[in-house]
Amino acid sequence: MQNLAVLTSGGDAPGMNAAVRAAVRRAAHHGVQMYGVYHGYEGLMSGDIQEMSLGSVGDIIQRGGTILYSARSEEFKTEAGQQRAVEQLRKFGIEGLIVIGGDGSFRGAQKLTEKGFPTIGVPGTIDNDIPCTDFTIGFDTALNTIVDAIDKIRDTATSHERTYIIEVMGRDAGDLALWAGLAAGAESIIIPEEEQDMEDILERLHAGQRRGKKHSIIIVAEGVGSAASYADAITKATGWETRVTVLGHIQRGGSPTAMDRMLASRMGAAAVDYLIEGKRDRMVGIQNNQIVEVDFKEALAQKHKLDLSVYQLARTLSI
Repeated sequence: MQNLAVLTSGGDAPGMNAAVRAAVRRAAHHGVQMYGVYHGYEGLMSGDIQEMSLGSVGDIIQRGGTILYSARSEEFKTEAGQQRAVEQLRKFGIEGLIVIGGDGSFRGAQKLTEKGFPTIGVPGTIDNDIPCTDFTIGFDTALNTIVDAIDKIRDTATSHERTYIIEVMGRDAGDLALWAGLAAGAESIIIPEEEQDMEDILERLHAGQRRGKKHSIIIVAEGVGSAASYADAITKATGWETRVTVLGHIQRGGSPTAMDRMLASRMGAAAVDYLIEGKRDRMVGIQNNQIVEVDFKEALAQKHKLDLSVYQLARTLSI
């Protein structure tokens, strides 16, 4: 292979730029030209493709977001859209494509492979909800952003002796809520993977009050509902004053942590190596700190599993 391309798709995640940088520079190391596809699959269909040089990825490893931009595309889900994308890749002489994104982006990459075009996926999403990899690019940075916010909110919660309910991202996965809740010492963590009724939440709040606790922090994953609904239920049951914070898209931004920069660099470089070796229809993952390759079919057929032992630990430590 002499020409490869890279695109970022779906929601942005801190570390995507580091992965793009690694892909471009690893390709240069092999004497291969890398192209950047702008605006995801939408840009792929329209031919928004440019050559990338070593200089074009200078000074981006520390930047959040993605210099290639991202966009969602309904047209790409169609047969005609996918065929247009392949035609554009052939037009530019590109022989392999790296897709950095989540499961929806991977399904798009899989469609291109089915049409005979080699693709490799790199998991980039703050939700950490991709099967067959221990971590995804962006998760660690988002986690640290959440913990920092909780620490600040706790200062106010302590000063005013209130209960704060904090809603975090994660889509249908509870990883961000669970890890942040444990790291920040939340009294209750409400996640999609584990049922927790209101009586249990209230009992934990009352137990804290009985031992003299003046404030409480409750973390709610967006996949189980709104923080506001939990706040209303707690106020009605106890009469206590509650406050709600929805962290929102602040969780996606910011300079990537060293951990995410390392992970993105390793995965981006591995994706280039796999394409040059003739591999396709696979994603890069990390398991037990080792870079691995997983067939798209295997990865997309599985459901992400949360380590519930961490959940039990959080409950034990928050008594």
